[in-house]
Amino acid sequence: MSEFFNADQAPKPVGLYPHARQVGNLLFLSGVGPRQAGSADIPGVKLDENGGIMSYDIEAQCHSVFQNVSTILASAGANWMDLVDVTVFLTNMKDDFAIYNRVYAEYFAENMPCRTTVEVNKLPTPIAIELKCIAALPASSAKEGA
Repeated sequence: MSEFFNADQAPKPVGLYPHARQVGNLLFLSGVGPRQAGSADIPGVKLDENGGIMSYDIEAQCHSVFQNVSTILASAGANWMDLVDVTVFLTNMKDDFAIYNRVYAEYFAENMPCRTTVEVNKLPTPIAIELKCIAALPASSAKEGA
């Protein structure tokens, strides 16, 4: 058995999938980007008339994506400290990794989940970062039969 979670305060998924799905005491988050909830706005991104990225601020996107992850975790009864694995997708490892790594260290100073960072050619929307996360819920938080 499993349970699905969607957070009204997080950006809507861009496809047919939930924000998160709990199986046993594990919570799997779908890919989370930096879009703002309730809009298509992406912090620090300037698009051309065709929707192509003219410029972006990776630091602003990092802060926004971490906030979105936190919001989704909370909707499922979890928190930042429950994260055990984070996969990060960056569209420009050469220019963005150092900034991303610095901001990541601010958010994960106390909780150090396993981490994988992958460079990808493109993400589904005009963003430069996306996170895929897994959290382990404490036994008292894991819903019976989930």
